[in-house]
Amino acid sequence: MSNIFIISGPSGAGEDSVIEGLKKILPIEKIVTSTTRKMRKGEANGVNYYYLSRAEFEEKIKNDALAEWAQEYNNNFYGVTKEELARVENSGKIGLWKIEYKGVITAKTKFPEIKSIYIAPPSLEILRQRIVRRDPTVSEDYLNERMNYTREWMKHENIYDYKVLNEEGKLEETIQKVAEIIENVNG
Repeated sequence: MSNIFIISGPSGAGEDSVIEGLKKILPIEKIVTSTTRKMRKGEANGVNYYYLSRAEFEEKIKNDALAEWAQEYNNNFYGVTKEELARVENSGKIGLWKIEYKGVITAKTKFPEIKSIYIAPPSLEILRQRIVRRDPTVSEDYLNERMNYTREWMKHENIYDYKVLNEEGKLEETIQKVAEIIENVNG
């Protein structure tokens, strides 16, 4: 699985923007996560996530069909099937796997050869501003929940192989740094 890289960072760190930027300069195949959360407006099954019922997800857990999974802050399940990892591994492209830190811990245990890249926010305040900019109607409770989760996330920075700071206004530089890591590792 040397062609698979984990891209990870707290909500608002910019990992989706980094992935979109990498798609423009590298042959990327995104690993699609399965989830029990409801599809949002503008999302598509098999593109953003594979949307499963709770029963379907629990069946995959029972049948050991998942490479990793976790129940997240919103009580929904998220995970990647072994079948999805195989699909991306055999694609001949660079696989990007976006997961939260709990998933990274599991993935690194099961697949130590996969390299992980942490997209770090410059500060909690900038992270908060990015979340509000993305959705001005977000509640204060949600923001506080995200900030608490991010503080927990930051305690686990040491699990990653690489850390790239996504500074405000410097997205292109961040994308370039991540691309260089991938190219150096992937040969």
